[in-house]
Amino acid sequence: MMTVNDPDTLSSATAMFELYEAALLANDNATLETMFLPSPLTIRYGVAEVQHGYEEIRAFRKAQTPFDRRLSRTVITTYGTDVAIASTLFFRDDFPGEVGRQMQTWIRTDDGWKVAAAHVSMMPDQAAGSR
Repeated sequence: MMTVNDPDTLSSATAMFELYEAALLANDNATLETMFLPSPLTIRYGVAEVQHGYEEIRAFRKAQTPFDRRLSRTVITTYGTDVAIASTLFFRDDFPGEVGRQMQTWIRTDDGWKVAAAHVSMMPDQAAGSR
């Protein structure tokens, strides 16, 4: 039977999510690149773009500029010891009246936790029941 939210696995996956968030807000692309699974099967669907494969994600990250955001209702769930799903809402001052949604599938590899799939989208804040 698969264990959901094994405490050690949840702790390590949560720590990686927090490192990812810190690197994102610092626009630390070198660190962010190490957090994605280096595979042509890695996918990121963004607010206004699509990246299929690690190389497309790297190219997208290099073109990004810093921003600030606040997280809300973050939930990290682990399945077994090698898979974690991170879900969070976020708010950015440059997107007034909107709430962002982010989901990431993290896979534990020989090189540590890596994002294998990610989705980011925006919607009107009042529709999300987010606060």
